[in-house]
Amino acid sequence: MKNVQLKVEGNILKIEVDLSKEFGPSASGKTIIIATTEGNVSIPGTEDKKIGLNVYRKK
Repeated sequence: MKNVQLKVEGNILKIEVDLSKEFGPSASGKTIIIATTEGNVSIPGTEDKKIGLNVYRKK
């Protein structure tokens, strides 16, 4: 994961992303990546729940 923090509090998933960071262009080159889970990942503390997240801006 890049620039993504996942935390579960009770039954609430909290996602934290620093919107001031950038990690360069996407594979297509059309957008700039701000944060990504780099595919689907398990949610901490769960066995069967997953998340896939991408935060980006236009180039």
